[in-house]
Amino acid sequence: MPFSAPVSDFSFLLDEVVGFSDVAGTDRFAEATPDMVTAILSEAGKLCNDVIAPLRRDGDLKPAVLENGVVRTTPGFAEGYSAIAEGGWIGISAQPEHGGMGLPLTLATAVNDMMSASCLALQLNPLMSQGQIEALEHHASDALQQLYLPKLISGEWAGTMNLTEPQAGSDVGALRSKAEPNGDGTYAISGQKIYITWGDNDFTENVCHLVLARLPDGVPGTKGISLFLVPKYIPDENGAPGKANSLRVVSLEHKLGLHGSPTAVMEYDGATGWLVGGEHDGMKCMFTMMNNARLGVGVQGIGIAEGAYQHALAYAQDRKQGRTPVGDGTGTIIDHADVRRMLATMKADTFAARAIALANAVALDMTNATGDAGWAARAAFLTPITKAFGTDTGINVAEMGVQVHGGMGFIEETGAAQFSRDVRVTAIYEGTNGIQAMDLVGRKLMDGGEAASDLLDEIESHAEQARDVMPELAEPVWQASESLREATEWMVAQPMNDRFAGAVPFLRAFARVLGGHFHLRAAMADRGGARERLARFYIKRMLPEHTGLLAHARCGSKDLYDLSEEDLVA
Repeated sequence: MPFSAPVSDFSFLLDEVVGFSDVAGTDRFAEATPDMVTAILSEAGKLCNDVIAPLRRDGDLKPAVLENGVVRTTPGFAEGYSAIAEGGWIGISAQPEHGGMGLPLTLATAVNDMMSASCLALQLNPLMSQGQIEALEHHASDALQQLYLPKLISGEWAGTMNLTEPQAGSDVGALRSKAEPNGDGTYAISGQKIYITWGDNDFTENVCHLVLARLPDGVPGTKGISLFLVPKYIPDENGAPGKANSLRVVSLEHKLGLHGSPTAVMEYDGATGWLVGGEHDGMKCMFTMMNNARLGVGVQGIGIAEGAYQHALAYAQDRKQGRTPVGDGTGTIIDHADVRRMLATMKADTFAARAIALANAVALDMTNATGDAGWAARAAFLTPITKAFGTDTGINVAEMGVQVHGGMGFIEETGAAQFSRDVRVTAIYEGTNGIQAMDLVGRKLMDGGEAASDLLDEIESHAEQARDVMPELAEPVWQASESLREATEWMVAQPMNDRFAGAVPFLRAFARVLGGHFHLRAAMADRGGARERLARFYIKRMLPEHTGLLAHARCGSKDLYDLSEEDLVA
């Protein structure tokens, strides 16, 4: 079925729900006028509909392969990538001095959402470059910026991120890759990295790897790690790709999904690299890229949710099965109450997750435009929620899409299963969702819950304003926020492992309440319309889940450890 980018949804969210006018009102982003935003969203939507979406199935059926040491990508991906690069979409939020558009990250987030929905396997490539661009903008020397940023922004070169090793997954500090000074300002990088998204391709002139490695005097753990830029081809005196560097793709992973995206095992054998940032500051530098990627990965999940929903909706509108209870209905399965429930759940959760992600991006833009600590705290607090809830939503919606298809959902020819296979990894990479939840109740509550409290104050203030207009929706949101406030205060007072034991349900409960808040804002802006009716569904049927989630979150850890290992294997 053809994909239709949800341009009107983004326009509504930016105008009415997430406060994008605050961003456009800053000096830094004054060019983000309503006309500009409309043009950006519309053009990106056309690109996704006409060029990128038709590549999704081929990415699954004709995967990237490694032939004689060369990565061969899915037919059509080179042309799709060229369209993305030539349109300037890779550098949409990059700095203008190096060729970027300098537009708000919020707009880049909306565009990435649409691209993820149309073909996630291809979108992963520019996403990796965007993260590398941001890391280099913040931490690289002027010389590295002047050489690499224009090429990355134009799409002539592509970027990757190399963290993981066979023995060092989430525990990055256990890495063994080494960096030896060459005496000329460069370093010899040696080691093996796994799970490298788009570790190579056959359509860009160069591939630039950001690699974590340890200098000879680097202490054990994360504090002894440095970051290096290691290109596939070493630039010559004119800045063009020169001789091949001492690195290679060992193999491509055989994956559950995302077959069009080559995930490489990379080997570095004394490869020439350049230090990015200070010695032993690798994790600090890489976190710039990782935080960008965590927002981006959350958006990948949301994009897949959009694609899966559209796929399931079209099937439900066409499939006739059984006698329907609606006298004047269509005669298709969309008339069945349970199918209608599934579709409404898919749509309502996608809206909630998308609103959270865009609100996160708005906070990041406001941080960059104003330097305000409050906006920075909000952005930091929302990042793990965006990543975990966005990807969980993608997984749940894609799975529900298979269910809407019934038996045909289990048949690969319908394409429903691809969404589920493609999205599954998003809850794992860039920090598993469990790690995101522990970050939320750990580092993000180190302020005593101040950032959380500020969000809850805003939710309750809006709910109080809405009480006079739609009390049946406003009151549940206000009450849910109060319950969440009490649970947050409980979390702050607990030892860390008790927090960790309830971290996942706490994060999901926070997302549920934020979703209620954003749905209420949508309902207030579209009184009597489709968005109010969708908000009513979410607030009445889905928001109450927060009660059970918070009960789970406040159980502490004792009962987990009362279960012995023998109990678990019995």
